[in-house]
Amino acid sequence: MERTRLFDTPALRTVLLVGVAAALVGCGKGGPPGAAPAHEEASLLTVEVVQAQAQLWPQTVQANGAIEAWQEIIVSPETGGLRIAELRVDVGAVVKRGDLLARLADDTVRAELRKQEATVAQARASYEEARSNYRRARATENSGALSDQQIEAYRIAEQTAKATLDAAAADRDSARLKLAQTRITAVDDGVVVSKSGVLGNVAAAGAELYRVIRRGRLEWRPEVDARQLAAIGVGDTAQLTLPDGRRVEGKVRLTGPTLNDGTGRATVYVTLDEASGARRGMFASGILRSGDSAALTLPQSAITRRDGRAYVWLLQEGEHVAGRAVQTGRQLGERIEILSGVTPQERVVLSGGAFLSEGARVTIARAGAANDPSAKAARNGSDAGTSGPAPDRAAGTAGNGR
Repeated sequence: MERTRLFDTPALRTVLLVGVAAALVGCGKGGPPGAAPAHEEASLLTVEVVQAQAQLWPQTVQANGAIEAWQEIIVSPETGGLRIAELRVDVGAVVKRGDLLARLADDTVRAELRKQEATVAQARASYEEARSNYRRARATENSGALSDQQIEAYRIAEQTAKATLDAAAADRDSARLKLAQTRITAVDDGVVVSKSGVLGNVAAAGAELYRVIRRGRLEWRPEVDARQLAAIGVGDTAQLTLPDGRRVEGKVRLTGPTLNDGTGRATVYVTLDEASGARRGMFASGILRSGDSAALTLPQSAITRRDGRAYVWLLQEGEHVAGRAVQTGRQLGERIEILSGVTPQERVVLSGGAFLSEGARVTIARAGAANDPSAKAARNGSDAGTSGPAPDRAAGTAGNGR
């Protein structure tokens, strides 16, 4: 009875009520560990969006190839067995048609010429005598002083002497030609690029003494595959970059009629300007332009490259972004061609793709905010961040962009 009466006192009931109220208040403020209060999803980045534009771009073909001579002239003696007496020019010399390049020793040739000239003189005298005898024999034909057989013999003697004279004259002309061939001259204008002759050597007929680039003309000879070859025609322009960085213009002279059996590629012959500064033997890369064609293009800043692939970020409903792999083509200025992966109706994030992630929510910059300092600060605020992983969706659709 005493214990029951103790709990029934007003003071104790007050204490118990205060404790229960405090416990209830504490339970109302508590929650599961680590749980965050609900809040609205925040935007990560303020971005501008663009749409792909259809433009008319020059159709180009990228190619590599060597720079070779348009035509080469092999300078060699036409007669053999003579000593090289003089080599008049060296490598790099600019020569004109008819310039003396080399001279062979001509002592024996001159002696042979004098001998042939003497033989011609002797044969001419014999011919004059035979012709005179035949003329006198014909004068006595009606008198009967000589028989027909004798007259015929004089005629044959005259013809034989004439043939002997002609043969001697031919030998003399051959000796004169051989003497002229001891002077080796340029057959056309050009630039000497190699010198093989050695002073004092006995030259064989046809042995190379010099090699000359005809008229100093060079051409670029890139190789292209069958698909690229179909887009290239005679007269198309080309621009190549030399090893020292200089850019040279050229024009397609002709395209190879066949493809190499081993490589399946054809050679294109591009004539270069004479003042190009190119050198034979250089290897250069460049482009061949073959008219214009339509291209769907985006600014290059809209392309994010990762792991060897190109991606764009597309604006979805609710101002969320999704990554997608694209296939790129030609580049012109600050724009790049999109071969597949984007349509003209889709909105693409202009820049900052390296700081976005799949499904991230963004804020679209208002029209005309490109030059707004506050908008720029918002767009550039991600510079302190780190690049996120490749977009999940982009990785899943990469195969479709190829």
